[in-house]
Amino acid sequence: MGYFAAVLTRTEDGWDANEIDLDEIDDLTDLADAMRESSGDADPESTSLLFFEQEDAWFAVVRVDGEEDPRVFVSDSDAVGHSAYAEMLLEAAGGSGTALAVEELDVEPEESADDDDADDEPEDLDAGPVGDTELLTDLGTDGETLLSLCAKEGMLPSEILTALAEAAGAGEALESVR
Repeated sequence: MGYFAAVLTRTEDGWDANEIDLDEIDDLTDLADAMRESSGDADPESTSLLFFEQEDAWFAVVRVDGEEDPRVFVSDSDAVGHSAYAEMLLEAAGGSGTALAVEELDVEPEESADDDDADDEPEDLDAGPVGDTELLTDLGTDGETLLSLCAKEGMLPSEILTALAEAAGAGEALESVR
């Protein structure tokens, strides 16, 4: 399966972006270390964000502030069935037991033409976003906005990551590595 992973690091001059290979990453500690290393000459206390998306199916954001523990948000707890990366990130985000069903969100998902057929399918209440919804609040995206982006029909994970980067002022940096 293909994925896109980029580390955005806030510097005095703005944001720097680097693609990162996750094939040698075994756990969240390794991931946080790789994120810190990818930031190169940046201040050791700087903020780094991993923007990860796989197969236009789901995305994750991991935030590392200096030496603090990473904070994780995953757009869809069902991703664990499709990816080893998702398993690692979901475990760090609190597992599928803390997933938020769309019905629990304080936002309305957009109507789609397929909504009539949705009544015929069983509902998976554990499916949905999981993790730290407030990890981007100081970077322009509050928790409610993040959740509403996840609930928006027809919006691809890559488009959501672009919107998150633009809100943080890192849109150009993200586009430089796409």
